[in-house]
Amino acid sequence: MAEKLMKYSEAVKKFDPVIGLETHVELSTNTKLFCPAPISFGAEPNTELTPVSLGLPGSLPVVNAAAVDYAIKLGLALHCQINEWSQFARKNYFYPDMPRDYQISQYDKPTNGEGYLDVELEDGTVFRVPIERAHIEDDAGKNTHVGGSDGRIEGADHSLVDYNRAGVPLIEIVTKPIEGAGDRAPEIAGAYMRAIRDIVRALNISHARMEQGNMRADVNVSLRRDPSDPFGTRSETKNVNSFRGIERTIQYEIRRQAAILEDGGEILQETRHWDEASQSTAGGRVKSDADDYRYFPDPDLVMLHITPEHVEEIRKVMPEMPRERRNRLKGEWKFSDTEMRDVINADALDLIEETVKLGATPSGAKKWWLGELSREANAKGVSLEELPIDAQAVADVEQLIADGKLNDKLAKQTVSLVLAGEGTPAEIVEKHGFKVVSDDGALQAAVQEALDANPDVVEKLKGGNMKPMGAIIGAVMRATKGQADAKAVTKIVIEKIKG
Repeated sequence: MAEKLMKYSEAVKKFDPVIGLETHVELSTNTKLFCPAPISFGAEPNTELTPVSLGLPGSLPVVNAAAVDYAIKLGLALHCQINEWSQFARKNYFYPDMPRDYQISQYDKPTNGEGYLDVELEDGTVFRVPIERAHIEDDAGKNTHVGGSDGRIEGADHSLVDYNRAGVPLIEIVTKPIEGAGDRAPEIAGAYMRAIRDIVRALNISHARMEQGNMRADVNVSLRRDPSDPFGTRSETKNVNSFRGIERTIQYEIRRQAAILEDGGEILQETRHWDEASQSTAGGRVKSDADDYRYFPDPDLVMLHITPEHVEEIRKVMPEMPRERRNRLKGEWKFSDTEMRDVINADALDLIEETVKLGATPSGAKKWWLGELSREANAKGVSLEELPIDAQAVADVEQLIADGKLNDKLAKQTVSLVLAGEGTPAEIVEKHGFKVVSDDGALQAAVQEALDANPDVVEKLKGGNMKPMGAIIGAVMRATKGQADAKAVTKIVIEKIKG
């Protein structure tokens, strides 16, 4: 039965939304958090295991030092207080993919304490998201439910468990309640998640591929009548793994909760699940509070001692952060605010920067990645990075244009054939005989023929009306099979009508 929903515009007028995000970032270490089991996406189920990751009796965890350093890097990037002493705790709960029946996490003594992240929205507005903590923990395995619809447990006749992911190191970034977002709450959440993705990639601590489960979020939403009122009862939608899904989860929960409250009902504190197919959340279990997990210090692990000197060593090698990098490149490339936002929204910044480093102009690189290639990616439903073309190929095409060996039409054909897997731009140009007609005699003849065939256009050009120039250029292009240089054609036409 469909749940009653209030219009979003009406809901945010009547209620003040408060949101919170618990972002799980899977670290790209070579081995798991507490054992030397390897980590690789897509490995054969239940092959990347040790007694520790299976929770076998007598097995003892040993902390992965690289994972701790990754956590410190992220803490610095999020302006967190790096605690000199932190502690691992056992978070007790039963689930089939948790082999120990408890998770090793951090509770009251996390590695990273309070911090913040300033996120930039599409119109340039900067919103500060307060962060409560960014703690280290290990992941659970993965359940696959068989026989139900969309892989859900409802209607399934059996389930399979893959423990490969059990023990993979995570950092969980927990925001404080995000207040003051108003009707922009979904947009702010999306911008925050994209900023986290960009930061962990810049730090080279996570692949942050949401579709692979490297990064996901639990989304908390509550409503209150007025910002001066206490927080309302929250729902927590678990494991949302797309930016759009996070934004739509918040929109849906605001509409759902507003309808319940307006009818005098009460919000149940529960976990929910986002269903992409129906674009809605569905109720799960009653939400547990911290005391239900019976946290206590893990007796097999000593406290972590992170010295200020070690923190400073890491601070010295921190890379440029994404926001500062964007501002620098915007100035170097002489892009407007709108142009840079278009680049960011297309997730093309890295590709354009790499293309420019390989010799292309910023405007040329942007033209390809935000033009032909973006259209191709959208048509195929993939990201730009997943297209079968790289920055080197785009830079090579731009160089061929700059050298006068390709015009725009031939360049588009070349790129299309690169995407089709026919080889590099140079190989394609040679194979298909692509070349700009630069022989002056051949161009002169083609132009004269076009002028003779279009006397009305010639009269307009002689009268100073240059708009019909395209008709002549088009005729010459057809005569030369698209291989004429449009600038050269224009020059010859002007010379002839003035002569």
